[in-house]
Amino acid sequence: MEKSNQTSAPPPPPPAHMEAFPFEGKKPVKNPFVPIGALVTAGVLTAGLISFRYGNSQLGQKLMRARVIAQGATVALMIGSAYYYGDQIKLFKKGSSP
Repeated sequence: MEKSNQTSAPPPPPPAHMEAFPFEGKKPVKNPFVPIGALVTAGVLTAGLISFRYGNSQLGQKLMRARVIAQGATVALMIGSAYYYGDQIKLFKKGSSP
């Protein structure tokens, strides 16, 4: 068998948009209160819709107001955790650079 004189080409570089991705290989940080808040919001919404269906509009209105509060709290948790963990990532980058 003859060996070929051709050398194999090096692998192509990764796309430009992938080089700028700073969290490659990092595990995302999760706030456990956000899914809990989403489930509470969905549960209150379901209970409110059921109470409207059975004709109890006063209870339905109270549950819809509670849903708005639960939804607002969930959004506030998402924003707060994004802000908190965003600052942590910035501090990590500053501390790890030479």
